[in-house]
Amino acid sequence: MLQGSLPQSSQSYAPHLTAPQSHPVLTSSSPTLTSPFKRCRSYISRMQLGRRPIRAAAAAEPAKSASQPVGAPSKAAVLRLLLAAPEILEAPACFDGLSARLIQQAGFRAGFLSGFSVAAARAGAPDTGLLSYAEVLDSARCAVEGAPGIPIIADGDTGYGNALNVKRTVRGFAAAGCAGVLIEDQEWPKSCGHVAGKRVVSREEAVARVRAACDARDSGADIVVFARTDARQAVGLEEAFWRAQAFAEAGADVLFIDALGSLEEVTAFGALGGTAAGLPRMANNLEGGGRTPLLPPGELQQLGFAVVAYPLSLIGTAAAAMRAALDGLRQGRVPPSSALPPFREIQTLFGFDDYFAEAAHYAVRPAAVGETGKTPAAAAEREK
Repeated sequence: MLQGSLPQSSQSYAPHLTAPQSHPVLTSSSPTLTSPFKRCRSYISRMQLGRRPIRAAAAAEPAKSASQPVGAPSKAAVLRLLLAAPEILEAPACFDGLSARLIQQAGFRAGFLSGFSVAAARAGAPDTGLLSYAEVLDSARCAVEGAPGIPIIADGDTGYGNALNVKRTVRGFAAAGCAGVLIEDQEWPKSCGHVAGKRVVSREEAVARVRAACDARDSGADIVVFARTDARQAVGLEEAFWRAQAFAEAGADVLFIDALGSLEEVTAFGALGGTAAGLPRMANNLEGGGRTPLLPPGELQQLGFAVVAYPLSLIGTAAAAMRAALDGLRQGRVPPSSALPPFREIQTLFGFDDYFAEAAHYAVRPAAVGETGKTPAAAAEREK
């Protein structure tokens, strides 16, 4: 199938040629759903989620991440239900614990750990494959810790090697507590999808990466697999649609074509038929002027998209604010109150209030003079 021919289900991809297929809706009683998925439905029923078709979770019992409380639904299970809802999921891009914390505090239901933003914030470097897997994974752990109440989708780039590297990458992000991971088909070193010089690997290697990611998911890594192709800019639109269909057949949970060039292309991707018809789509609203038109979330939702990322809103405005503050300091001015909150508010924002409240819960009576180093039993005996 992969020797130059189209997948069976992708012989027609245009919206006027292929009508979306009907797929069974997953419910809490579906036999293929894992127990965390079932528990999750009652846990977030207050969100009034709808019924967008998505893949069932893996049959294997998922491993628990260090950030997941015992008995709570997994972050991946929560993300699956959010992707199944009729309302599009908005996921601003984070790059560390603080930015993820702010996303959660602002009321967003998910965050996206952007490779572009992590490279800029962590190394002051462009998103051109300069960061290692370990560096991005460490940033993902910080984001998960900073926003424990929402799912975090991590940018796994190309998976950092061959198919076995991809499996290890996916397992690592799942173990770190990430709810989703994005795997793409660029050659290494990769680069931001909206800059020049795009190169993608062969069809065979691209599909192998996605299949490996899905195998890691199905063998116990509790995570949602986002399959991304950069073929639109590297090769052309038809190749991008071919790869999206092939990724769907390989088992991907969510499909993403980066750097689509027009509203017509975005519309065609949203209406992609065949195996892809039953899967959520991801959109990338690149602020400031990318290759893809910036569309309101409501319009993307009507076009069939389940999730939209905002990659630059935080890192871009943060960089601009820091530059403005530094320009002022060079001229002898501290940031005005309109730009810098009072120190007391900053303490609350960064979690000091929560910390001291929890520390008080574990407070112990200071030891009396001469009791230092004594066990509680010895101290009690002395008081008699």
